[in-house]
Amino acid sequence: MTAYFNTITYNQLLVEYQPKVITTEAEYDRALEATEKLMADKARTPEKTAILQLLVTLIEEFETKQYPIEPSSPQAILEHLMDARGIKQSDLVGIIGSKGVVSEVVNGKRELSKAQAKALGEFFHVSPALFI
Repeated sequence: MTAYFNTITYNQLLVEYQPKVITTEAEYDRALEATEKLMADKARTPEKTAILQLLVTLIEEFETKQYPIEPSSPQAILEHLMDARGIKQSDLVGIIGSKGVVSEVVNGKRELSKAQAKALGEFFHVSPALFI
């Protein structure tokens, strides 16, 4: 069964929610609150679903601009994995090279080779692609 979309109801919801491009944290918080309310509505109509989709799009746009995700460097990923697992540089000696090589890699003075990335992937049980 196809649900009927009532433009009058939709227009009323537009007036109620007043969706617009989000430019401040306060507007962001209001949009999140409205989104949560709409998501919790077990009897959500097609018109409310359309407003929900619009709000989610506006929220995603704000988050992308306000909180950009910077790609991590292989060294940053290595440092994170070492910290998370309590591993010291000395624990990597023999896995990716000598003490000097490990120090240079961890300090970002040397890039990892494909073989070293593979060895680290096996050691940490992650994809070697994280280190390339």
